[in-house]
Amino acid sequence: MSMIRWEPFREMTSLRDAMDRLFQESFVRPARGWVTSEIGLRVPVDMYDADGELVIKADLPGLKAEDVDVSISDDTLTIKGEYRAEEEREEENMHIKERRYGKFQRAIRLPSGVDTEAAKANF
Repeated sequence: MSMIRWEPFREMTSLRDAMDRLFQESFVRPARGWVTSEIGLRVPVDMYDADGELVIKADLPGLKAEDVDVSISDDTLTIKGEYRAEEEREEENMHIKERRYGKFQRAIRLPSGVDTEAAKANF
């Protein structure tokens, strides 16, 4: 039998590290990176200037134009949509379930000076 020396500061340090990690993952850089509803879907976007126009591209694989709503209010662009399951499967018959279904919403603050009245969306 061996004895291990108790170091009280080690437990305090690990608790502090855990709290720092929790704060980072929850508020500073959320793991999902999205403003989400129901299930936390993540859809990446790019935003860049091209010839004096602001371009925002979003990856929405498997969706149709009628499944997506794009709107601008004040200086915020909002993209909403829903991924629907093709068919229901019984949970006990599932071997792997990685695809997610449900509603999502993303709000992106636009840079100052953007003419929101001239905005247009292409799918």
